[in-house]
Amino acid sequence: MKDGLKTSDLLDFSHTLAAEYLKQTHYPWEALSGIGNLILSLGAELDGMEYEEISPRVWIHKSAKIAPTAFIGAPCIIGERTEVRHCAFIRGSALIGADCVVGNSCELKNVILFDRVQVPHYNYVGDSILGYRAHMGAGAVTSNVKSDKTLVVVKGEREIETGLKKFGSVLGDGVEVGCNSVLNPGTVIGRNTNIYPLSSVRGTVPENSIYKACGNIAAKRETK
Repeated sequence: MKDGLKTSDLLDFSHTLAAEYLKQTHYPWEALSGIGNLILSLGAELDGMEYEEISPRVWIHKSAKIAPTAFIGAPCIIGERTEVRHCAFIRGSALIGADCVVGNSCELKNVILFDRVQVPHYNYVGDSILGYRAHMGAGAVTSNVKSDKTLVVVKGEREIETGLKKFGSVLGDGVEVGCNSVLNPGTVIGRNTNIYPLSSVRGTVPENSIYKACGNIAAKRETK
């Protein structure tokens, strides 16, 4: 039975430098523990005509725009035409694709952001993977550690033990998260789904749906 949680169910591999790495996983959260080493291996192979290593193990495409007040920790790769805005805090182990926005006062840690992802205002994204064209509204955050510090379990039609103490969320391609929403540890959201503002989301949300509240999820209507 298809549960919609496999890496290939959620993510278009053609929009990230992590494609070959992610293809080796069954579930996307299996990739979280190796993001730092992945960045180091990718960085060593980047074209020096396109990317500049601005500090040890921090590679930035020459077309990217980085605010002088932003902090970028190693290891990190930032893709072409991506904009990192005022006071962004990239703590490290961040693979950020092309045409992304990392906005003012946002914090990233141990993440893969596919191309055209936007986290533009006051977002925290940790131990998470955001698919192609995913967008988080202002103030929306991923919570990556359970309050009781036990290992994260993905809860859907069945429970899947991840073995991870730190696991935020996986957003499939085209997911829209409304302002000031909290995505609790182990949240997995299917492709092209919208999350209402001020939501507290836990577990799994199917693709092509609208999350209004816990237990209130509607299928999207096709539009011509």
